[in-house]
Amino acid sequence: MIKLVRTNSENTDFIELVKALDSYLKVTDGDEHYFYNQFNKIDVLKHTIVAYNNRVPVGCGAFKKFDKYSVEVKRMFTKPDMRQSGIAGKILSELETWAKELGFQSAILETGKRQIEAVNFYHKNSYLDIPNYGQYRNMENSLCFKKIF
Repeated sequence: MIKLVRTNSENTDFIELVKALDSYLKVTDGDEHYFYNQFNKIDVLKHTIVAYNNRVPVGCGAFKKFDKYSVEVKRMFTKPDMRQSGIAGKILSELETWAKELGFQSAILETGKRQIEAVNFYHKNSYLDIPNYGQYRNMENSLCFKKIF
């Protein structure tokens, strides 16, 4: 049974899942990893979700305030052996619900073109392509998305 826990970036299970995510991204991002990594510090994340399967941490996600109306989804990850089981969708939905409860109206995010599973996942979850924003504006590998709640 999957249990979602709202927490923050000090949660040790969240920290361990992010380490696994960073190892994965180091491979998929290649030479660009260090550019992206500077924008993925977890100490600024106050709203995180950890998914547990029978008390074992299997996935995570987070958001941070982007502007008055939007949050930025960060650090989405599901352990490879648990993918295709709906966990990421549950995490994303819970992040969106939490953001709405706090008064936000939309979510934005960035992912890499080489992360095909992630791109398909966000499209499946009603995120629309938008022009690259902020630090991703001139990054050829970046794709940015937005969903209005």
